[in-house]
Amino acid sequence: MKIGFAAPVSGSWATPPNLARVARRAEELGYDSLWTFQRLLSPVDASWGEPYRAVQDPIVALSYVAALTERIRLGVAVLNLPFFSPVLLAKQLTTVDIMSGGRLDVGLGIGWAAEEFAAVGVDPRGRGRRAEEFVTALHALWTDEEVEHEGEFYRVPRTRMDPKPVQRPHPPVLLGAKAEAALRRTGRLADGWISSSSTDLRTIGDSIALVREAAADAGRDASALRFVCRGPVMVGPGGAAGRRPLTGSFAEIRGDLAVLAEQGVTEVFADLNFDPEIGSPDADPAESMRRAEAALTELAPR
Repeated sequence: MKIGFAAPVSGSWATPPNLARVARRAEELGYDSLWTFQRLLSPVDASWGEPYRAVQDPIVALSYVAALTERIRLGVAVLNLPFFSPVLLAKQLTTVDIMSGGRLDVGLGIGWAAEEFAAVGVDPRGRGRRAEEFVTALHALWTDEEVEHEGEFYRVPRTRMDPKPVQRPHPPVLLGAKAEAALRRTGRLADGWISSSSTDLRTIGDSIALVREAAADAGRDASALRFVCRGPVMVGPGGAAGRRPLTGSFAEIRGDLAVLAEQGVTEVFADLNFDPEIGSPDADPAESMRRAEAALTELAPR
């Protein structure tokens, strides 16, 4: 199972020097990937949680670390596709893929926050249909010499989009999904699946099995799919009763990684942004980086 790490993009530790340090250190230690995530807004009562209060733009952050690294793959988990047009996102992601030398992994989701849908002027209804059309249009923009698309949600007049991404046929597209219909969509359309921060990691294998089943039903090679687990790591004392996976001591967390692999996870990235003592704008940035340095060392691939 491949091991990645989440870039500091949420809260007080999300600074350019810290982003550069984590990216370079993760590459130095042999991590396979570095990940960001998207959040446009947060409610004034902070009811979504501390990690969503102050989040950097994920594409800009990946562009920054692309220039500072050479090997590590760069992923976003996830961009909410209703907030973009396929043309705009294809152009932005193509540029990141070129600037990184073909190291980009693209995670896409359908969004869930009513406030964000209102702010970008998009109707949240029909998100599933929108997602299917969006992925189809994105693939065409990346692969077709001449592009023409007429759909329910998007229109692309007969044009060209150049340059194309470095990766062929295109950067891997991984879908974030929780509901059964969305998991089945992933199996039909995507190169893999990304779990959310709220996924129950004790039963993640059930979702993986559903995606694999949908892929097989669609005549696709289910064994070629990637299953990426966002790992909301919270380091603390060991031996706690009722401990959630990826919480507790480093030894316990490393043991959890093996269990995730047994459930079919092919990649996991440790995400400290979802620890409220790290990903909050009120957290001590120096302490957050101290803890991040420890986690980088202790959880590095072996």
